[in-house]
This record gives sequence, C-alpha cells and structure tokens, in this order.
Amino acid sequence: MGFGETDDGVSDIFEQYGVEDVRDLIREYPLAWVGGEGMRAEQYSLLPLLGEYDEAGSLICLVGHMARRNPLFAGLSQSSRATILFSGPSSYVSPEHAGSRTWAPTWNYAQLRVETEILFEPDRTEAALDMLTDAVADGSGWRKEELGPRYAAMLDAIVGFRATVTKVTGKFKLGQDEKPETLRAILANHPDQDLVQWMRRFNRGRA
Repeated sequence: MGFGETDDGVSDIFEQYGVEDVRDLIREYPLAWVGGEGMRAEQYSLLPLLGEYDEAGSLICLVGHMARRNPLFAGLSQSSRATILFSGPSSYVSPEHAGSRTWAPTWNYAQLRVETEILFEPDRTEAALDMLTDAVADGSGWRKEELGPRYAAMLDAIVGFRATVTKVTGKFKLGQDEKPETLRAILANHPDQDLVQWMRRFNRGRA
C-alpha cells in the first residue's frame, strides 16, 4: 500500500503524503515524544531527533541522545522497540478565519508516528551531539570546546542512539477537504504563518 491507502483500497485525503513531507516535518519540528514498548504515557520523554534517509528519500533511521538517568534508557536497554511521535504545525481554525459564520471551526495539524528499533551507541554519543548542534546552529558560532572540562563530564552522563525505522504513518489535516473559496479565506486570514505555509504545500493548485 502507498501512503494514505487503506486495506480496502480507499484513500484518506489527510493521509496522502510523500517522503519529502516526512523529511521536512522532522527537520522543522525535530522534538518528538519517545516511548518504549509497554511503557506508560508518563514514561515517554521529549527528545530532539535527526532523520537519515535512503537514496529514494525515505526515512530509514533517527539519530538522537538521552540522559543515562532517563527511565527510557533502562527500559529500551531491555526491549528495543520504540514508538516516536512527531507533531508538526497545528492551530485552531475559526469561522472568522474561514470568512463564514456558518462554517464549523476545526483544528488543522500534521503528525507522524514512527515505529523503530533502538540501538544505543555509546561510542557515537559525541557524533550524535555534533550532528544535532550543527543541525540547529543559530549563527552564534558557539563551540563545545567553550564548555571546558565540564564537557567530558556531561558526555559521560548521556548516550547516543540510532533508531532504525520499521514503519511510518502520518496524518496531514491541512484543509485538503475545504472548498476553494473557504481555503483561500483561511490562507488569507489565519495568523499562524507556519500552518499557512504547510496548508499551501498540501493544496497546490487549489488556492
């Protein structure tokens, strides 16, 4: 089955997306909930993650790090299966935005659920940190060497990991079902420009 196709062959318009949509959502919204098999919701942790992709652009791996004292470390050391939840752009959409008092309000959003097998890689912890620092560089020119002797102690307290992807499912509810005139009104009136950008992306040729 392709993205958005159900077992009976019926497509859900909100579940039709491509590999580039997965890549860009993870790049723009890298902070994700991570939880292990059988864990309670309160045991999930938010972690920044970076994607790795094959030649076709498909997500094959997520790279990250966590504190060794994080309960996830002990849990995932026993059972490596993990669920990772990314939340992309999201916002309330009101009748005011749609330009009609007879239009029902809704919430637009984008999300990814990634099933993985996690392998801890202590020898690659520093490399995982460097990857994240480079990816989110803010132009300040900060370098890890500025931490001085504290850096080695901090490095000992965390562990890098690689999460091999076994399944990706997503939902991109971004106005694909709206009438063209309603869609145009929302795009013109909604204040959340990140949401608007993603709505335009999923409604090319309709707006």
